[in-house]
Amino acid sequence: MASLEGRIIINIRKKEELIQLLESHKIWLDTLGLEGKKLVLDEVKLTDVDVIKYPLNQAYITDCIFNNMNLINIEMYSSTICSSSFVFANLENADFYKADVSYANFTNANLQNADISESTFEVVMLKGAILKGVRGLEEAFIKSINIRTTERPNILVGGEAREWLHDNK
Repeated sequence: MASLEGRIIINIRKKEELIQLLESHKIWLDTLGLEGKKLVLDEVKLTDVDVIKYPLNQAYITDCIFNNMNLINIEMYSSTICSSSFVFANLENADFYKADVSYANFTNANLQNADISESTFEVVMLKGAILKGVRGLEEAFIKSINIRTTERPNILVGGEAREWLHDNK
């Protein structure tokens, strides 16, 4: 276990433990931090839990796996979801307002109508992602995106990345 500003990062192996952490995070959000605990996850495979039932906003989620999940309308605003994988995930209408999605992998993900206002993108994988109707592009902090693969990258930076996103939304 490692510590992050007094919070605990756990490599979760049991579904029950993960559900308890998700429920505690919901309480933390509902009580404005007076009860429960902020969700902090590192290197956790979330595909065995129906996370759509839980708010993931203001969470610290790094290097986690959401591949092939149905996450329509998921709330991840003000979250850090760096290095997480959303390959083939359905993120239609997802709320990424003020989220840090740097180094996340959205290969072949459905991001249709997602809100990325004030989100931070740095080396975000977007090969094959559906970006139709993405909202908040003008307010997002687009540092760089990768429109190919890790093995054969095509990294677009700054204005070029923003232009590609605009042309493909």
